[in-house]
Amino acid sequence: MATFVLEIGSEEVPSRFLPTEEQELEARFNAALEENALEHGKVYALSTPRRAILVVEDLNPVQTEREEVVAGPPARVAYDADGAPTKALEGFVRTNGCSLDDVFKQETPKGEYVAVRKRIGGGAARELLSAICPAVITSLPFAKRMRWGANQVAYARPLRWITALLDGDVVPFEVGPVASGRETWGHRIHGRGPFSVSHASELLSLLADKGGITPLPADRRALIVKGGDEQAAAAGGKVLWKDSLLREVEGLTEHPVPLLGDFDASYLEVPREVLLTSMESHQKSFGVEGPDGALLPHFLTVLNLTPEDMGLVKRGWERVLRARLEDARFFWHADLRETFDNWLEKLDHVIFIGRLGSMGEKTRRLESLCRRLAETVAAGKISPDDAARAGRLSKADLVSGMVGEFDTLQGVMGGIYAERKGESPVVAQALREQYLPAGPETPLPASLGGALLSLADKADTLAGCFGLGMIPTGAADPNGLRRCAIGIIRIVLDYNLSLDLRDLFTRALELYGDRPWKFSAAEAVDKLLEFMAGRLRNYWQGRGEDTLLVEAALGAGAEDVRDAGLRLAALAAFSRESGYAEAVQTFKRVANIIRKQAADENLPTAWDDALLREAPEKALAATLRDLLPRLDALHERDDHAAALKTLLEVRPAVDAFFDGVMVMCDDAALRRNRLGMLNALGSRFARLADFAALQM
Repeated sequence: MATFVLEIGSEEVPSRFLPTEEQELEARFNAALEENALEHGKVYALSTPRRAILVVEDLNPVQTEREEVVAGPPARVAYDADGAPTKALEGFVRTNGCSLDDVFKQETPKGEYVAVRKRIGGGAARELLSAICPAVITSLPFAKRMRWGANQVAYARPLRWITALLDGDVVPFEVGPVASGRETWGHRIHGRGPFSVSHASELLSLLADKGGITPLPADRRALIVKGGDEQAAAAGGKVLWKDSLLREVEGLTEHPVPLLGDFDASYLEVPREVLLTSMESHQKSFGVEGPDGALLPHFLTVLNLTPEDMGLVKRGWERVLRARLEDARFFWHADLRETFDNWLEKLDHVIFIGRLGSMGEKTRRLESLCRRLAETVAAGKISPDDAARAGRLSKADLVSGMVGEFDTLQGVMGGIYAERKGESPVVAQALREQYLPAGPETPLPASLGGALLSLADKADTLAGCFGLGMIPTGAADPNGLRRCAIGIIRIVLDYNLSLDLRDLFTRALELYGDRPWKFSAAEAVDKLLEFMAGRLRNYWQGRGEDTLLVEAALGAGAEDVRDAGLRLAALAAFSRESGYAEAVQTFKRVANIIRKQAADENLPTAWDDALLREAPEKALAATLRDLLPRLDALHERDDHAAALKTLLEVRPAVDAFFDGVMVMCDDAALRRNRLGMLNALGSRFARLADFAALQM
């Protein structure tokens, strides 16, 4: 078995491209090896800013051989009436490089056809790789691709060299102007090269020993963390490692060298969030924290070389960061001199979304919507005045100098300024958390005020966009409406809020006043509820909930997300009960009869005891007289699990009713009375689930 290595050398590729580059290179090469019947062992990819490397271990130097039956034309076409071969058969033989003696007949579902057996495979892996490599390289997807010079080849950045070795042999091919070979290049300063690679298994060690680079991303991360922790500990602190930034820095370096820098302690008057954002966003550096949790006047950055004069480089980094921190301090002091009233006035001149008005108008709507939510779904748990104030101030920081410079701090700065300007802690916390959750797995608001403000903000955006007909289609969702919907779902479920979505969206639309809507309010709300049900379905299915149970729970209504979640949990528990399948089958029959007959007439939900004729219907009526009040009481208490268990209790009476009574009899009065009895039962259980959606 052989080792194959491919190194794609280029100008520096942005670090955000590297994870995708590694995944796609590995996946596409695996697929190509399988397609070409090349047996192999482990396949893995790794990258630095200037190279992507793929290694294939235990590669069979020869393609696997196998026999394949190749079908030709129908036998009646391949031979004439005298049994002589026709031109169709002769052409088939020529195409497959065989003789007439190799041809045989075989029966197929379409009739008798001629065929030949061919031995395929056995090709040299080196020759196959010569075709696979350029095809994979040119197909790698990047967020942005570029061409250079007069070349038509597109890649993330211009290619500079390609190393391709099968053991000690070069795998020859070309990608644009670059031909593969055995030469590689190291670090620009610590081992420029070129270096000749004698064997595929030596590439990584050669790059590390002579090239001065650390090829494996995990090794680079370990060096960064170890060196950073040691330097921070020596200064009496610890590095505030941020995983996303660490991944980025890991992808910016080939020769990582951690460096602890300092800044003037007077900058610590600026809020912690601002200092960290300035370090992380602009300088790709990490903050350092003391034992008491307060920031220290240090930062940890990562160089891509070992400088001759570390002190000189350190002073250079400190000078650049100082300019950033000076800007931050200027905006901090300028914003502290401003008032919320002044910012709110400016919001009237900031556009929200096209025809949906200004940010000032949005905050007035949020003020009203937050008050309503506090008075209804959170009554007694939060002051309506605090909730309303949070809604009104929610977007004020968008016109602050600090958010103008550091846009990722929107909301956060609003909370900080609210604290400094005398607003209540509830309002300040809500402003900080108003944009949470930012995605399906990101943190939720930690306070009820933040949860209500986030709900109101997302509902306002959804209502306005749907009113204008700006509904997500396919992958297009420019206003993040799917994210808004998932955020509402997660908040409602996490805070166990009994929230009527129809009421919420209707009120949100009313607050917009007269607008040039594409849909009427009722149409827009119906479309919104359908959209929310789809998001809720995806949310639960993505968490492993049974698809049929999800459909059954949503079929009984999704306007109250909390209640739908309780019903789904109750259904999941009931599905594990003995007798579940039989009970579902019985009540599917009830649901189907009611659904069919309700389309033709307005069915009653009660019955007349005087019209009861048969013993089974009298027995069912007696059972229902006891059961229906209990079901209503359980429904009031949201005890859906107990309600579902009564299916097992009532099923024998329902089965006996179906066995002993003709429901659809000729007597209209009897028929309607029997349907009324079934509808009285079915309407109660329809509040729990759509049993017709459950397939047994």
